[in-house]
Amino acid sequence: MAPRSPILNLMVRAAQRAARGLKRDFGEIEQLQVSRKGPADFVSTADLHAEKVLREELTKARPEFGLLGEEGSLREPDATGRRWIIDPLDGTTNFLHGLPHFAVSIGLEQRGTLVAGVVYDPVKDELFCAERGGGAFLNDRRLRVSGRSRLDEALIGTGMPFKGHGDVELYLKELGWILPEVAGLRRNGAAALDLAYVAAGRFDGFWERGLKSWDVAAGVLLVREAGGYVSAVDGRDFTLEGGDVLASNGELHDRLSALLRGRGKG
Repeated sequence: MAPRSPILNLMVRAAQRAARGLKRDFGEIEQLQVSRKGPADFVSTADLHAEKVLREELTKARPEFGLLGEEGSLREPDATGRRWIIDPLDGTTNFLHGLPHFAVSIGLEQRGTLVAGVVYDPVKDELFCAERGGGAFLNDRRLRVSGRSRLDEALIGTGMPFKGHGDVELYLKELGWILPEVAGLRRNGAAALDLAYVAAGRFDGFWERGLKSWDVAAGVLLVREAGGYVSAVDGRDFTLEGGDVLASNGELHDRLSALLRGRGKG
């Protein structure tokens, strides 16, 4: 891969340092202190510690940048509009149940444009990273989205509503429209990794509603830099504040969007 910029190297170091604590705590899940944020929505001491590490590492190196974090970290962007968008533990429920599928996610935004992203899976030691205009990579390998153009050969990722969150009736309709048309559907429980998997060609598409900017900031850039396409579920332009995302290899995008609106077969 091409040499990483100083900014991307900083993001990688921060993600890997935060992940060291997550790996340690993952082996001691039963001893973690866990508090409720809401129904089926948890925060652990591991989660909070990982955000503290990210905040310290990123702020020490770039104190002028703004910061937005899942667990309450907030600092306004500087005069150039640069802001870190961090999720210290994407896949918290997986983590707390001993399911080894979670990641650290860091995005960098400048005046509404995503310019760098890192998603690190510490269990598999898979580092996904991208810079705007520089391509997307998994460890040292350049990423490209899949080339599949048939829905009946496509593997699609999704996120679903959970207790107290999301529109269950709408999601069940979407399942009914998508399931008969595709080769398979997967719900893995970590949106940042789902988007990284689209970038890597492991998924041919992914959709989810009810997301926050820290869930998707890094993953959206990965998909775009790997040659994929990202929009809102209804086909409109994607925005970080929009709350939903549809990402695909591009070949399948219009058909997936049409299906998710209940409009015809793929």
